[in-house]
Amino acid sequence: MNGLRRFKKLAGAAGGFLIVVAFAGAIHSANLWFSHSLYSRDAMDDANRFERELKEYVSTAGSSLTASSATGSGLRSSIDTWKMTGAVEDSPLVSPAKLKFLVDGFIRHLETHDDVHTLAVVWFSKDGDQDATLKSETKTAPSDADALLTMPGTRELLEEARRTRKPAIKVPETFTGGARGPSTIALPILNGSRVAGVLVVFNDQKTTGLFLTDFLRFGLAIMIALCATAMLLAGFFVWVRFRDRLKDSQTIQFLAHHDALTGLPNRTVFATKLNEALRLAHAKATNIAVMLIDVDKFKQINDTHGHAVGDLFLQVIADRLRSVFGNHTVARLSGDEFAVLIAIDTDRKALTRLAATMIEATRTPTRISGKDLQISLSIGVAQAREATWRASRLLHCADLALYRAKHSGRSTFKWYSPDMDAEAQQRKELEADLRKALEQDEFRLLYQPQFALADLRLSGYETLLRWEHPDKGTISPTIFIPIAEEAGLIEEIGSWVLKRACMEAAAWTDSSLTIAVNVSPAQFRPGKTEERVAHALKTSGLAPGRLEIEITESLLISDTDAVVKTLTHVREMGVSVAMDDFGTGYSSLSYLSRFPFDTIKIDRSFVATLGKNRTTDAVVASIVGLGRSLGVTITAEGVENETQVTLLRAAGCDKVQGFLFGRPMDLTENDPATAQARIPDLDLEVEPDAETEAQANANANPADDETEVAGQETEPARTQVA
Repeated sequence: MNGLRRFKKLAGAAGGFLIVVAFAGAIHSANLWFSHSLYSRDAMDDANRFERELKEYVSTAGSSLTASSATGSGLRSSIDTWKMTGAVEDSPLVSPAKLKFLVDGFIRHLETHDDVHTLAVVWFSKDGDQDATLKSETKTAPSDADALLTMPGTRELLEEARRTRKPAIKVPETFTGGARGPSTIALPILNGSRVAGVLVVFNDQKTTGLFLTDFLRFGLAIMIALCATAMLLAGFFVWVRFRDRLKDSQTIQFLAHHDALTGLPNRTVFATKLNEALRLAHAKATNIAVMLIDVDKFKQINDTHGHAVGDLFLQVIADRLRSVFGNHTVARLSGDEFAVLIAIDTDRKALTRLAATMIEATRTPTRISGKDLQISLSIGVAQAREATWRASRLLHCADLALYRAKHSGRSTFKWYSPDMDAEAQQRKELEADLRKALEQDEFRLLYQPQFALADLRLSGYETLLRWEHPDKGTISPTIFIPIAEEAGLIEEIGSWVLKRACMEAAAWTDSSLTIAVNVSPAQFRPGKTEERVAHALKTSGLAPGRLEIEITESLLISDTDAVVKTLTHVREMGVSVAMDDFGTGYSSLSYLSRFPFDTIKIDRSFVATLGKNRTTDAVVASIVGLGRSLGVTITAEGVENETQVTLLRAAGCDKVQGFLFGRPMDLTENDPATAQARIPDLDLEVEPDAETEAQANANANPADDETEVAGQETEPARTQVA
């Protein structure tokens, strides 16, 4: 279809061009015809005039010349010289000598005109003989007359004048229609009724039709100029259109093979070059390597600073990749994933240095819109050491290495190792088992008690998820939760946890106990989370005031306006909202000012070093003071010893939870009210001494941050699930 359309356009342009050429040719042909007619008419008029003058001259000058010559010479004219005896037909005859004499006189008469030039006189040797030999005489050399007789068209001109006994003309023609030189006129010399010869003259027609000819030439010039201008304009527009099409074609070709944002080759080009590199490596028995590079926490940059800053951030990363990897193929595979093809034979040590150089190049932050943004990359490296490796296998191995790098602290690189295949297979098996676990109800909930520091009264529980695998036993959330997030199962699992926790809490005999459920960013969906909460409350019959939803600052970073709106709807139901792990983010205060939380939970990382680090003590005291001023409840996590309890109580903390007060337990077999009996015997009624009070005010002597209480079991990190 495109070819036919293009052919029609070309045919249309060619047809237009032919029409213009035909029109110009018709005008030019008309000009040639008109010019030839005009010159021929004037030349014939001059020829007829010359013929009349010749006849009159011969007739008049001949008679007067005879009388004057006889009188002046005193001699009797010779009969052979001046007059032929006898009459032929109806016209008298003049002797050839006298006729030549008269013609010479007429030639001298003609030479007085500036526009007439006598070329030659051609006499016929035998009158009336069509095959008679032509002989010419000129005023110059005889050879000129001979040359005249050999000129193209001259013999035909002489024969025409002899045959018709009328003047014959020849007008030269040019491409422009004007006369290139004088016209040639052949005047028959009559001797009575016979043609004795032909007088050949050149007649200059420079003034012939001067006005009309110039007008036609001017009109023709204008027409040619218009046609030329039209053609030039048409050619210009065609060129402009072709140039635009060429640019569009080049742009399409570029976008088909490159990323529009960074200008790097895209996935298609990378795959093509990878296959070609593997083919050459197989032929030459060499090695190639692939690096998969992922930008750490790029979504946070997009959500926090906007997509425009995120685009500039990716461009900066692309520039640094080019500067480090030089002539190696660097491609952008997806939004925040890049790939590098090392097609030359390189050993493992050199590849390691290259990856380390790339990590080092990200140490310097980039400044965009007045803000310093730290660059963090995770790199997975795989090398094809066997000729049987395919592109999919090499990319798969690099992807496994990248996964290991991202789960090893980020901003690092990892080499592929065979054990990663086993881990990947394990993850696939766990993903399949997770789907079965939802269907076969293999999950269970554990609850960690929370106590009020003022009177050590049990106030509620925090919900924790556990997976009891039928073959592998209890699987930690730190293992299966990331797999559930990658597999897209986290929302379904979170809905199950929320609904089950509300149903179990509604069955407790003590209706004053609250239940806290964690909601991770991976499962939070603005507009749907409040629907899940409302459905869980309605299904279980739990009072909204007994439910508390815990979120982290990373959730607010993702889409602040939508999240705040959703949490506002949740609070309007009567459900409490807590900010978990407070103090670990970088914009906690800004979120507190935008959304009035009911509870702030101090992260366990601060509680662990409480009383050992002056800075930590000051941070805890500040968080408690901030909570007091905002009128929210302050809960401390990870409390493991009495010193921490004493300092938190002195600082004004409201609630605590941790191993000291109870490990996560299964309340389906225990009455929640009995958890208070597990509280250790703590003497907290005594007023704290000066040293304790100083510690509570962040003035205690510093201690090692890394020192742990001897024999104390550390509480494992919780995974947020709801």
